[in-house]
Amino acid sequence: MARRGKSQTLSTDVRDKLRQDILDGCWSPGEKLQLVGLSDRYGTSSTVIREALTRLSGERLVELKPNRGFFVPGLSLEQLKDFNELRCLSEEFGIRLAIERGDLQWESEVIAAHHTLERTPQYAEEGSHNLNAAWRTAHKNFHEKLLSACQLPVLMGLTSNLADETSLYRRWAAPGVKTRERDIAAEHREILEAVLNRDAEAAGPLLRKHYTTSMEMILTVGLIAPDE
Repeated sequence: MARRGKSQTLSTDVRDKLRQDILDGCWSPGEKLQLVGLSDRYGTSSTVIREALTRLSGERLVELKPNRGFFVPGLSLEQLKDFNELRCLSEEFGIRLAIERGDLQWESEVIAAHHTLERTPQYAEEGSHNLNAAWRTAHKNFHEKLLSACQLPVLMGLTSNLADETSLYRRWAAPGVKTRERDIAAEHREILEAVLNRDAEAAGPLLRKHYTTSMEMILTVGLIAPDE
């Protein structure tokens, strides 16, 4: 097995930190990402920062504008609808294959991921509308584990990128009462039950409903204004 060099490891570490900070809302949608400032922030060279930003641009979490530099992507509610439909179609297909191909080890990993998700607080603090970063990670891991037995790396990569993009929309959605009234834990339990029952006919529509409910809530409350 080939070893990762120190420079590759550093670039990956910086990319992961950048991804986390973008999803945490450290920079506003449309804001320029300054190489010098990022080099100081992460204690590394501008070359490493540029490589990390370039890789994130390939994942659509950073926008590269020719002759202008790197930016946090601007958000469009119309684009969100497209992302949601593509994610639903991809994961409906992926979950069907995962249910067909998954073994007992896969089931155990899905159950473990769900257990972590259920035990992780959803919000950063009491009364906050911002999601807890640990919950967001557990949420993404649960959904990735659901599809992991599909044996299609390209599909897994696509759905992972779409999950990050959707997470960015959730971060910048305006506060809404309905968001806290939603029983998202019950939705996850329903999805888990369908998967463990090997019921692809139920699992796919449950995933679509889960994602579409999130999208509709964002569409209802809108996005936070740039100066808020």
